Amino acid sequence: MNSLDEIKHYLRQFAKERDWEKFHSPKNLSMALSVEVAELVEHFQWLSEKESSELNAEKKQAVAEEIADIQLYLLRLADQLDIDVLDVVKAKTKKNEQRFPPEKVRGRADY
Repeated sequence: MNSLDEIKHYLRQFAKERDWEKFHSPKNLSMALSVEVAELVEHFQWLSEKESSELNAEKKQAVAEEIADIQLYLLRLADQLDIDVLDVVKAKTKKNEQRFPPEKVRGRADY
């Protein structure tokens, strides 16, 4: 799978083959997404900033799998809501560029 569309179609088929479509409402998918994000956060709980950047191979693999779960749920949710992820990402990045001009926010975390 080399594109978001290919993944989206894969996920549709995956759900269909398992008769899970009835469970994949936007509400349920967003709730499942929040659980996956919590599972990702759990891997970093109690680590220092330095430790969080220097994960061992096993921990990094576990984090990678949570990131994959999050991405899959996001794509499935976007598909259920007929949202083109690439279009909204482009629009949001343009909005962020206007909202956070470098000359005003550089080096600041309080903006």
